[in-house]
Amino acid sequence: MSIAPGSTGPEWDVPAVTRTHLVRYAGASGDLNPMHHDDSIAQTVGYPSVFAHGMFTAGVLSTYLTRWLGTGSLRTYRVRFKTQVWPGDVLTCSAQVTGVSEVDGEEVVEVEAQVCRQDGSVAVQGWATAVPSAGGAA
Repeated sequence: MSIAPGSTGPEWDVPAVTRTHLVRYAGASGDLNPMHHDDSIAQTVGYPSVFAHGMFTAGVLSTYLTRWLGTGSLRTYRVRFKTQVWPGDVLTCSAQVTGVSEVDGEEVVEVEAQVCRQDGSVAVQGWATAVPSAGGAA
């Protein structure tokens, strides 16, 4: 698979985040902070409701990248959390190739990616390097 600088990945829309997503993520990750599943506690400290774990949203972004570039393709991955994700939010993932090089005979791409909420705000911004594989959707 050959990807040129400036190429973009296909946008990927994630259906509305539900409280069930948050509870399942909490159980899988072991992060049982009640602010992610108990409205009364979240509201006690000033939030309107429970909200998604930041790593839940980072996981959504990594899933998008591996669906695009191929399972096992990521070599580095880092994120910056920008804003919270709430139950009912519809997320859209997108990415752009910022650089391409060859390392040890393999094409390595540098990508900047993001997860946006339905209002256009960026929830998570991410950067990755990958060796695209034939298993990706590109």
